[in-house]
Amino acid sequence: MGKTALLIGSSGLVGSHCLDYLLADEYYSHVEILVRRPLAVEHPKLIQHELNFEQLNEEVSKIKVNDVYCCLGTTIKIAGSQEAFRAVDFTYPVEIAKLCRANGADQFLLVTALGANSNSSIFYNRVKGEVEASISKLDFKSIYIFQPSLLLGKRPNRRLGEEIGQSISKWLSFVFKGPINKYKPIEAKAVAFAMIQSAKTQLQGTQIIESSQIQAIYTT
Repeated sequence: MGKTALLIGSSGLVGSHCLDYLLADEYYSHVEILVRRPLAVEHPKLIQHELNFEQLNEEVSKIKVNDVYCCLGTTIKIAGSQEAFRAVDFTYPVEIAKLCRANGADQFLLVTALGANSNSSIFYNRVKGEVEASISKLDFKSIYIFQPSLLLGKRPNRRLGEEIGQSISKWLSFVFKGPINKYKPIEAKAVAFAMIQSAKTQLQGTQIIESSQIQAIYTT
């Protein structure tokens, strides 16, 4: 019997790739996802849980898996306010982590961002740092925190600013050498790949994996 996984954020840039990798990997016997609306994806290993994220306890408390992959993330523009942004990037991941740990999950894998710092004066970075700190306090056997730089890839929801940034960053990719290599933009599929490969190592404690390390895992 293989391992089991729960994925949150399966419709996003990293999450969609993560779902593809999880379903294709024989390491996992089945994969469960939390969705607001069902995805147009069918697979014998896939179980979809349609739910209201404001009522997580009712659904998540029933789910028993080994590994939890959290790829939730938004922007203040899309969320509509700092409060709504914080709900998606902090409240939901922390609540899900607590519920899954109480139900026996061993590993939690979280995508945040390069620059995450709970003491940052930048709201985005501060929230990312706060979610890292809160989840790191939970007694999972293994916690993996992935801090990618600018993500490359086609999003389901178009973000013009990011598309411009991606184009410029690709053109200037030769600049990211030496100490600033970690700031080089990275493909979303590389992050997803690194998450699955890291989960298999089952290193105990909290592991912080920065963008350059993610790239190294993807290319080896």
